[in-house]
Amino acid sequence: MAVDIAMGEQLGGHAAAAHPLDPLSGSEVERAAAIIKASGHATETLRFVVISLEEPPKPATLAFDPLAVPARKAFAVSYDPARKLICEAVVNLDTAEVESWTPVPGRFPAFLSDTLTEVGEIVRKDPRWREGMRKRGVTDLELCMIDPWPAGYVGPQEHYDNSPTVCRPLTFVRSAPGEHGYARPVEGLIVTFDLDGMRVIDVEDHGVVPLPPQAGNYSAKYDMFSPDNRPAFTGLRDDVKNIVITQPDGPSFTVDGYAVAWQKWAFRVGFNPREGLVLHTISYNDKGVERPVMYRAALSEMVVPYGDTAPTHWNKNVFDMGELGMGVSANPLTLGCDCLGEIFYFDGIVNDSLGNAVVIPNAVCMHEEDYGIAWKHTDFRTQEVEVRRSRRLVMSMICTVGNYEYGFFWYLYTDGSIEFEVKLTGVLTTGAFASVPPKYGVAVAPGIYGPNHQHFFNVRMDMAVDGPNNSVYEVDSIVEDDERNPYRNAWYTRATLVKSESEGARAWNWDTNRYWTIASDKTNELGEKTAYKLEPRGVVKPFVQQGSYIYDRARFVQKPVWVTRYDPREKYAAGDYMAQSPDVQGLPVYLEDDADLENTDVVLWYTVGTHHIPRPEDWPVMPCAYIGFHLKPAGFFDGNPALDLPPSTAASDHCGHHEQHGH
Repeated sequence: MAVDIAMGEQLGGHAAAAHPLDPLSGSEVERAAAIIKASGHATETLRFVVISLEEPPKPATLAFDPLAVPARKAFAVSYDPARKLICEAVVNLDTAEVESWTPVPGRFPAFLSDTLTEVGEIVRKDPRWREGMRKRGVTDLELCMIDPWPAGYVGPQEHYDNSPTVCRPLTFVRSAPGEHGYARPVEGLIVTFDLDGMRVIDVEDHGVVPLPPQAGNYSAKYDMFSPDNRPAFTGLRDDVKNIVITQPDGPSFTVDGYAVAWQKWAFRVGFNPREGLVLHTISYNDKGVERPVMYRAALSEMVVPYGDTAPTHWNKNVFDMGELGMGVSANPLTLGCDCLGEIFYFDGIVNDSLGNAVVIPNAVCMHEEDYGIAWKHTDFRTQEVEVRRSRRLVMSMICTVGNYEYGFFWYLYTDGSIEFEVKLTGVLTTGAFASVPPKYGVAVAPGIYGPNHQHFFNVRMDMAVDGPNNSVYEVDSIVEDDERNPYRNAWYTRATLVKSESEGARAWNWDTNRYWTIASDKTNELGEKTAYKLEPRGVVKPFVQQGSYIYDRARFVQKPVWVTRYDPREKYAAGDYMAQSPDVQGLPVYLEDDADLENTDVVLWYTVGTHHIPRPEDWPVMPCAYIGFHLKPAGFFDGNPALDLPPSTAASDHCGHHEQHGH
């Protein structure tokens, strides 16, 4: 897992930063913290939430001048629990100066990850909580597993600036040491915890519900024949043969620091505590010309609203990125388990609350995958066959946030397309019931139910299709008017320009198979604007209802597509600090100035969702669910960009120019 490293030590397995977009090294993280501590701004109670790269201004040409390298800077979010105040700092690492120090009153920080283990120990000592466990027949309190959940919005507060940062720890009881904790949820026991003072504020007990009877283990290392276990299997399969992926000539990609080149793609890898994996300056070499596609791409925010009215579950509306952090939640990945093939790893550098750098080994995995047929045609007259195999380059991270695992995958393809995919697995948030499963969930095992819920992920894409000047068009397929459609078969596409930010929130339309194109100010050989198209996938109707506490806090889920004009301050779909806040932040606010969106520097935000009605098959650990979207070239190239793929070697002949034999 993550390990502390010493001051001044270089982290991450890469040479000292040589490019303005390289993530901070470990020594740079600690240098930034030391500069702040030595300044007049620091206090003894100051804690660091995030220390990451302060990305330099985007060059007009999208490329940095090697003769005019910008100063190396860090951006730090700190929190002083004694003063209940967030402050943002920009630290010049070259001059050892704090260039700016900006208080952010009335907002609450993301969790300080290295304090979360303390929450469980403090709750365990509280007499009110202990009495609640005694009522439920639990005597061995060491078997109790306590998860500190974000509290959500906690209601109107007169003196909001003086209110504590709170969480709502939930309790689970293992049936034996090391066994599946989430299999035995403690229903109705609600703890409110002050993270500033590290104390229990209150314990509510809404009544005893019996603990579920089964252990629910999913690992073969426990006795799978135990009478209180009863897993969905009776033994491990013995007919699974090895699959070995080899590349005897090595991978097709090259890596120089954080710069990657693969096939005709080039980009840079970034990483920070909040977003985790970031991709910079994605371009495609088309006939010897480097053509930009995106300047920056990263997860912007996610939220998981639950649809259950029970006291334990109604307020579960977690912003796992903004309230916790995807980078700090990233797993160290393992060859043969998380990743297969010829793998290249990037370490992730994050910080603890004291400003020490922490390395997450192998936080980002990169490898190639065969992806089936790229294209094929058989000339049935001559029996000539031409076929080419597709590949994709995979960049991924997997994050554990309490019970859930989220895998975030970016794919680059040999046909010039880009895909983003989320893989959801891990363990359901569970509730207990006595006899009849609640109306707002599904029983997954005896005495256990999974509440109905949704997951929404917003991805921010700073587009640069053939340069910085882009426009976004909404494209609908329209059935032709009756008088022009005598055979009742005709239809056409209609593209509508998204002119300004007042029109920037766009809805999905099933009736017209709507998609969106991002067009440049350049033209192809046909005289059309070069473009990429966003093909929706996983469009989910949000069940977040107006009037709920979560509605305003998560407005980004209400539309799948948002278009804004580039502003470096606008990075997060729900705003910078959404913890415990009731107000509208993020994308709706970004649209308020109604900036022009035609032929300018545009940012595309896409919200992808999943509608999760739990199943027994999701228990005791979920099989992966897959959601995402695709960006495809649409007039960007003069023809099929994968036409030049070389033939593969077949077992008996060549994959091109051989006869087709019938059977």
